[in-house]
Amino acid sequence: MKAGIDMGVASSAPGGQSALLDLEELLATRLLVQGNSGSGKSHLLRRLLEQSANLVQQAIIDPEGDFVTLADKFGHVVVDASRSEGDLQRIAARVRQHRVSVVLSLEGLDAEAQMRCAAAFLGGLFDAERDYWYPMLVVVDEAQLFAPAAAGEVSDEARKVSLGAMTNLMCRGRKRGLAGIIATQRLAKLAKNVAAEASNFLMGRTFLDIDMARAADLLGMERRQAEMFRDLERGHFVALGPALSRRPLPIRIGAVETSTRTGTFKLMPLPEQPKEDARDLIFKAGEDEVAARPVMPRRAPPPPPAPSTNDLLAQLARTRPAAAPEPQAEETAQSKAEREAALDVILREILDDPEAAFRSVAVLYQDFLVRCRIRRVAGEPLNLNAFRRRLAVARAGVDTATAEGTEWDRAVAFAADLAEDIQGIYLLIARAAMEASPCPPDGEIARACGSRSPGRARRLIAYMESRNIVVTRNDPRGLRIIALPDLGWETAPGDPNAFEEPQGPETRDLFAVG
Repeated sequence: MKAGIDMGVASSAPGGQSALLDLEELLATRLLVQGNSGSGKSHLLRRLLEQSANLVQQAIIDPEGDFVTLADKFGHVVVDASRSEGDLQRIAARVRQHRVSVVLSLEGLDAEAQMRCAAAFLGGLFDAERDYWYPMLVVVDEAQLFAPAAAGEVSDEARKVSLGAMTNLMCRGRKRGLAGIIATQRLAKLAKNVAAEASNFLMGRTFLDIDMARAADLLGMERRQAEMFRDLERGHFVALGPALSRRPLPIRIGAVETSTRTGTFKLMPLPEQPKEDARDLIFKAGEDEVAARPVMPRRAPPPPPAPSTNDLLAQLARTRPAAAPEPQAEETAQSKAEREAALDVILREILDDPEAAFRSVAVLYQDFLVRCRIRRVAGEPLNLNAFRRRLAVARAGVDTATAEGTEWDRAVAFAADLAEDIQGIYLLIARAAMEASPCPPDGEIARACGSRSPGRARRLIAYMESRNIVVTRNDPRGLRIIALPDLGWETAPGDPNAFEEPQGPETRDLFAVG
């Protein structure tokens, strides 16, 4: 179905001809919107969303809560981001399954929390089952917050996760039906590999030379023509791209049916009142403030005078304990063994949760650190890399006797040199080969890499085979066997489609915890 979205009026066309955006072409080529604050960038996005609301599913990543008003007019479901990252991933998967248009409201969260929540939600949209790859517009406002060109005040881990999610959306989302529409105030602050994937552009008013030069480059204009971006009025943009125009086309964005919750700011006359009344208004508490003012507790009596230095020295001499004996080697080894056992117990508790397989490593690591503090586990906490390695071993499901053997040490040593996203898969296959068990099915392999998609498992197995890490073959019955050439092991034949994911209480509510 070919559909044209009326974005407004083409300024250069005679008679005020409508500027149409080809929705079908947009789904295949993506869109980048740029404009300084006050240029009408959010107005443009709202026009685009309103005109296409009845034609295609939409998901809006909204850092300021500006687009929640779409819910009343067009039926979008507002998702409050003050949830766990696992919840947001599961909600996103159900959004794709049930084809519901949503607004992810990140209002009230700090910058790092916004990046993590947006990354989790985009990851859930991206990792949806192939059967649910319906066309969807994914609009990200203030995209420079989620795909920054340089490190800022947030942690490297949060920036890496968020930038990866945005890169997946713009680079690989098209094959999954996801059409990225990103808007930014500053092109210079947006990661270049994210901006470069857009084929359609709407450039609004901007003043900085570096942003004007980059906008001119994207539109194929000469640098001397970049000055025109300073003269654009609010709501006026220059369009270019296969979904808009083959040549730079000035357009004026049309009216919208909804507005932000705060509305627009206009000048208003100041209230007329005597200076004395104004002083009372700001220096005297109102009746509602007096009623809500907390009762101050009675001031405590002053503390007794501090003891003298001689008194303190005498007290310390009386209470000083006897010197503790040096720990024996046996005690040190025993405490180390107890620490390792405690860490294993905590990891098993985390992985006993059926949803743990689908949570990011960063989320599991934070849970792990909290549990270690609660259990008062001695010693320095594991760093993130050590936790990843230990998690991969735990997800492989190896029993204690096998883990203590030298053969398993060979598998762990070889897996340590592999990429992080395939370490767990390799150890899972190695465990099956050591125990002469059937080859793990695709669903179980997918869980080991944090996904519900058997297709992702098949792609990773194919990748590992292309790197000569594993070799796959089928027996006469069509069952799969995976060999590990570097270890000289292979699994027993197994059905790749035999896995059935454990089901929890079913619910149709998008926000129910699965």
